[in-house]
Amino acid sequence: MIQEENREYHERMIEAFINKPEVTLWYQMAFSKFNINGVDNLTWNWSWWAFGGSFLFLLYRKAYIAAFALFFLSMTLGMIPFVSLIFMILSGGYSTYFVYKVYRTKLQEVEEAIEDVQTRVETMRELGGYNQWVVWVYAVFISFVFAGIFLTIIPFLSAS
Repeated sequence: MIQEENREYHERMIEAFINKPEVTLWYQMAFSKFNINGVDNLTWNWSWWAFGGSFLFLLYRKAYIAAFALFFLSMTLGMIPFVSLIFMILSGGYSTYFVYKVYRTKLQEVEEAIEDVQTRVETMRELGGYNQWVVWVYAVFISFVFAGIFLTIIPFLSAS
């Protein structure tokens, strides 16, 4: 019974941290892969959002340090042919782990500071969540990319 209560507690804390009910189960399953009997385990867990969004996915999920590191690596090494594709693939497979690490850090801080379970859940909801502005930045960026492609193609189409 104690183990069942512990599982329910962690599910509630993950749900509060993610703060998006439609993806909570996916994160709960991913986080369970990253923690084997209390030991953190870096393992592959595919995310199409992380693949396509790269460091923006990490910004969206408030994993700021990992986002900055991925951005820096992408900008410095991404100019080498195929390296940016490798970064995208690695980002798709491993970025969720960095979200998990942020969760674990916040969970530890909350558990050390707060005794009441309901207050812990509410605090995790405040500390976790996501940055909605990242979606808008990504949408604007993609719009500029498609506009650039379209404007590049127009002269070739009109010449025909």
